[in-house]
Amino acid sequence: MASTPSAEEPYSIFDRRQTAFIVMLVSVAATFSGFASNIYFPALPNIADEFGVSIELINLTVTSYLIFQGLAPSLWGPISDVKGRRIAYSLTFIVFFGACIGLAEAKNYATMVVLRCIQSTGSASTIAIGSGVIGDITTRANRGGLMGIFQAGLLVPVVVGPIIGGALAGSLGWRSIFWLLTIYSGVFLICLLLLLPETLRSIVGNGGRTPSQFIAKYPLRVYQARTKISWDRGANGTEAAARKHVDITGPLRILISKQAAPIIVFLAVYYAVWQMSITAMSSLFKDKYGLGETQIGLTFIANGVGSMVGTLITGKILNLDYSRVKAQHEARAALGNSEAGVELGTSQDDGFPLEKARLRLVPLFSLIQCMSILLFGWTIQYPHRVHIAVPIVSTFITGWTAVSTQSVVMTYLVDVFHDRSAAASASLNLARCLFAAGGTSFVMPMINGVGVGLAFTICAAVQGIAMLNLAFQWKFGAKYRRAAEVKRKAAATNGQESSGK
Repeated sequence: MASTPSAEEPYSIFDRRQTAFIVMLVSVAATFSGFASNIYFPALPNIADEFGVSIELINLTVTSYLIFQGLAPSLWGPISDVKGRRIAYSLTFIVFFGACIGLAEAKNYATMVVLRCIQSTGSASTIAIGSGVIGDITTRANRGGLMGIFQAGLLVPVVVGPIIGGALAGSLGWRSIFWLLTIYSGVFLICLLLLLPETLRSIVGNGGRTPSQFIAKYPLRVYQARTKISWDRGANGTEAAARKHVDITGPLRILISKQAAPIIVFLAVYYAVWQMSITAMSSLFKDKYGLGETQIGLTFIANGVGSMVGTLITGKILNLDYSRVKAQHEARAALGNSEAGVELGTSQDDGFPLEKARLRLVPLFSLIQCMSILLFGWTIQYPHRVHIAVPIVSTFITGWTAVSTQSVVMTYLVDVFHDRSAAASASLNLARCLFAAGGTSFVMPMINGVGVGLAFTICAAVQGIAMLNLAFQWKFGAKYRRAAEVKRKAAATNGQESSGK
């Protein structure tokens, strides 16, 4: 196939196997955020005992981790959208690697808090950058399924993290947890540098440009040798990248924008309630059912499995929904009943009913999650009347619906902000982590004050109120999205005219 530019040039040069390999790499990269968080939970009592502090103070290391998990992608996401995915990945993993070494050698509580914040700064952005990579190499038609696979990969730590953490803390001591993360991150950083190509479209286009930067250049040769599509060796893509600048306020502007704020706040509330239930699990199962550390670790499996299964199935449903809505829209357009065309390949068309294609199942997931939260709260309150299997099953349902909702919303935001996909993911991450940090900080005092059942009833009521945001997004999201797109195109046109003068 000739390398000359063509109107039929593919959206991405990477074939199906190469795309699957890239998705696998970024999915593994995303596991670090979850591992650093979930592997740590079973060791909290041991760390509190060694440093001579209360469990409430140790829980603050969880809260601080969540806060920086929300803030860090607002820096790394815009960097990856301008400077490239590979350089952002490299810097974040170097930070994470160093923090893990420091945590393994930590001598006091203050050091632990500071290094957990630094560790979160390094690990949290892997999700935002990975979402950007998915957006680079996929179109709307296949993005939902691959985003589902990506989400499933980053949820592996939810399943195995607490088990590994409990086993290590009980046998080799809690410091071995951080030595394991040190080895894991060091080995993966080498693999990432050797195997992951640069995908940022302003640098490599559809993958066919040869970039000038060394850090983005070398791995592309591996894919070039095996791809079935010829490459454009002459283009380097640096001009497009040079016109952009790193905008660390971008995620915040997306967060407060009319076309994104309602759905982001909605998701943040549901994510916070999910994290509150996870945070309370250890103490509740210990106090109510008298479980030990290893047994507590095993109770997290249901939540993790539900999360993984849910996002895989939801990803396939997203693809089917998109194909169905696209076919209907094309049929109406062909009959002249549509005011605009539909995206065919790479275009982002204002006339396409994106909200209908992406958000149709969210109300169902929301209602089921509310019911599972109620089931968890009221069954675990009466351990002598209810078998432990019931609240554990409820965590499976909560994990399934919470992550399915998150996968849908993240895919929707990548569709809307296709040119700032990592920043869009960072804005979602900022809101959900800050909400979760607040929720996890007062969930146990609330439970101690009003009881488990009533506490999670309040949580479910807040979720019900948050559904108003979903309704608002469904009704007005397309209007605001189209207005923002018109404004963006007008600004780009004015910028080109100014530069021409």
